[in-house]
Amino acid sequence: MTKLYTWLNACAVSVIFLTGIETNSFAQKNSPVSTIAADGWANNSVNTVIFRKNSLVTYKEWQYAAYYDKNQYVVLAKRKVGTQQWQIAKTSFTGDAGDAHKSISIIVDGAGYLHVAWGQHNNPLNYAVSLTPGSLQLGPKVSMTGQKEGKISYPEFYKLANGNLLFLYRDGGSGNGNLLLNSYDTGTQKWMRLQDNLIDGEGKRNAYWQMAVDQAGAIHLSWVWRETPDVSSNHDMAYACSKDGGVTWQKSSGEKYVLPITAGTAEYACHIPQKSELINQTSMVADAAGHPYIATYWRDSAQTVPQYHLVYHDGKKWNIKNLGFRKAAFSLSGGGTKRIPISRPQIIAWKNGRQTAAAIIFRDEELANLICIAVNGDLSKDNWKVESLHNRQVGSWEPTYDTELWKNSGVLNLFIQNTTQVDGEGNANVAPQPVEVLEWRPKLKTQ
Repeated sequence: MTKLYTWLNACAVSVIFLTGIETNSFAQKNSPVSTIAADGWANNSVNTVIFRKNSLVTYKEWQYAAYYDKNQYVVLAKRKVGTQQWQIAKTSFTGDAGDAHKSISIIVDGAGYLHVAWGQHNNPLNYAVSLTPGSLQLGPKVSMTGQKEGKISYPEFYKLANGNLLFLYRDGGSGNGNLLLNSYDTGTQKWMRLQDNLIDGEGKRNAYWQMAVDQAGAIHLSWVWRETPDVSSNHDMAYACSKDGGVTWQKSSGEKYVLPITAGTAEYACHIPQKSELINQTSMVADAAGHPYIATYWRDSAQTVPQYHLVYHDGKKWNIKNLGFRKAAFSLSGGGTKRIPISRPQIIAWKNGRQTAAAIIFRDEELANLICIAVNGDLSKDNWKVESLHNRQVGSWEPTYDTELWKNSGVLNLFIQNTTQVDGEGNANVAPQPVEVLEWRPKLKTQ
């Protein structure tokens, strides 16, 4: 087998090679971990769902975090980057943490104000801003635009290169909803509606999306369609991008979209039928060249086992990588938050000498529910390897990370907590669990 480079920056560990897995050789590694607090709510996966944008965010020398504590209060924290000591501030807000959809999302704008949205699943907007730059003290709940804020789900913040913000959310229900986009001006401290209906389900379906902003400020958006509240009706992977802050949108070819985008007008990075165990709301990133990468999982038509896939555009065409290392089959169907034997994956990509490298972060019951990473130092080849980043089990955890720190510094900080998800939106009865941050850095080739 072609020799694989050692990409991780600590001691060597045993590796699962994705061609001919040697499960007995899988070993744990202990990347540096910082503990924020010991009392994180763990009766479901609300603190560790993948669609938190963001669980962690860095602004200048400070890193911010948010989580629900054991009593379901929204708690904020911050530390100086590179240190272990966290400042903690419990807010007066609670968020019905018993519904795993109702996660907390945070961002810091270009003036240093912390923005927080929480407790959203088909209900009125919960949103507040810090009283001063750098503060963990929030003001009262406020509206953004005051329009279509009564049935919000999946709030996500993103920061543009100029320090202004974007806020995405679904208006409507599963299988019948539209994607809305707000824009925040840091100078005026006001929100405006940028897109009242960016992706239109036409009353027949809705888009479950993932988004990324690249270093040049271009916005990359991808999504699967869902026809009904049943997750098995997920299908296809569509794509759009914007190079003017979300005002106009185009395909990877440069062809302009007529808005709203519909199932009939969308560009498809990959066609995937319904009932393929295709998961929704996974992850997306763009490299320094502005090429988009999407990580997800589904079951190919000729296979019986769902596998992690990487879908990416190399500047000329869409490519699909099937990592192919999983052995256990499962069926993905029904409504509510599911207890699934694998997590939805996160994706990062970076320049590695003359090659492009990528890593997919995930959790899998086959691998003892450890924090795992699949790394490929050269995407022109299929030399993936899987390693664990720590020896602790994380239950129903899904990976979220500090996107600003990664984009600006190439350092991966993962939000980690051992959580337990009961199938179909149930709650477990477990003790509070520590809320922590794990750090990993890719080891780069010099040429």
